Amino acid sequence: MADRPKPTGREVTFGDDEIIVSKTDLRGRITYVNDVFMKIAGYNEAELLGQPHSIIRHPDMPRCVFKLLWDTIQAKQEIFAYVLNMTAKGDGYWVLAHVTPSYNDAGEIISYHSNRRKPSGTAVEKARGLYRDLLAIEKSPDSRKDGMTAAVDKLFEILAQKGVSYDEFVLSL
Repeated sequence: MADRPKPTGREVTFGDDEIIVSKTDLRGRITYVNDVFMKIAGYNEAELLGQPHSIIRHPDMPRCVFKLLWDTIQAKQEIFAYVLNMTAKGDGYWVLAHVTPSYNDAGEIISYHSNRRKPSGTAVEKARGLYRDLLAIEKSPDSRKDGMTAAVDKLFEILAQKGVSYDEFVLSL
């Protein structure tokens, strides 16, 4: 895969009736993408299959949200999250992601599935502010690990103050 694009500062959007779908293996490598995913992200299927899903990760997206996401789905739970992704050209696009584990007959997780819809503008603005704050916390210590731990702690502090789970918080935005 070529070098990752640099963010352009532009944002693209997609239709209210469009759903972005992808599936990954247990390591987060893409095994399926739908046409909407390819159209919005600006990659073709051959460029995406086998790549880490982070190929579309926008650098303005705090890592602590992905840690929460991975911890949740690996614990056999679903999660909703607002995510800022990045196209092949470096444009950003916001989604409301619903990520779930997929199971075999023995009840073991065999893959992950994500449907992403167009979020409301109000929710994006609230998420953007929170993520800006979390990203600043992540970048403040000398250690990336310490920064992410501090940002996760801050996120859980916010949730505790509001008395809600992450999903409840996300869906209230």
